[in-house]
Amino acid sequence: MIADPYCPMLELEALRQVTGDTIRPGGLTLTERALAVCGLPAGAWALDVGCGIGGTVKHLAVTHRFAAVGCDLSAPLLREGRRRVPMLPLVQAQAECLPIAGENVDVILAECTLSVTGKQEQVLAECCRVLRGGGLLIVSDLYARNSAGDPALRQVALGSCFGRLCSQAQIVEALHAKGFNIVLWEDHSATLKHLAVKLILTHGSLESFWRSTSAGFASADIKKTVAQSRPGYFLLIARKRPQ
Repeated sequence: MIADPYCPMLELEALRQVTGDTIRPGGLTLTERALAVCGLPAGAWALDVGCGIGGTVKHLAVTHRFAAVGCDLSAPLLREGRRRVPMLPLVQAQAECLPIAGENVDVILAECTLSVTGKQEQVLAECCRVLRGGGLLIVSDLYARNSAGDPALRQVALGSCFGRLCSQAQIVEALHAKGFNIVLWEDHSATLKHLAVKLILTHGSLESFWRSTSAGFASADIKKTVAQSRPGYFLLIARKRPQ
């Protein structure tokens, strides 16, 4: 049995009806931005860690002609992905224990994945293991722009991605420690504002959305504590250092 501190919010229809198949801020726009920088050829082996229903895996295979595989912990999301595209290669696996031999992958995408797993160091070590020398890691995710608010955030926002945020410095340090060099770091916090607008238009208010996803925590407390942390959204590309 696979067990992990998974973020169940990603399975909720309240969020997915706003984000679409990619279930993250920025959607495929940020994915395309990263791939344009990477310049990978057709046939490259790509692994989407935290693939959800496989929207990005399908995009990588069809649009870029990559040999694309996806893995995710959520059985319901994977079932839906296989129902939609039966031949899509989607595997249930923990991000920190990938079922892939070492040094076989050209590019890994971890989009809104590190903050979900809560096991950043283990996941980065596993990504380094399966990437070829010089292979690329694409990460887009939430981060804390005010790390002073972290302790309170981790208490009140348990059960959501917001309870596991790291600062830019912490993320960069972890990447360097696990064998990566930073190629690109960009702040895309505007995508969070765009998502907030969509949530308000869909659910009437952010409070209504939080009530459906906060796992019993008071929405006012979560809203206040999250605001103190000033969460942002980033895109980074890192390259595995040659052994």
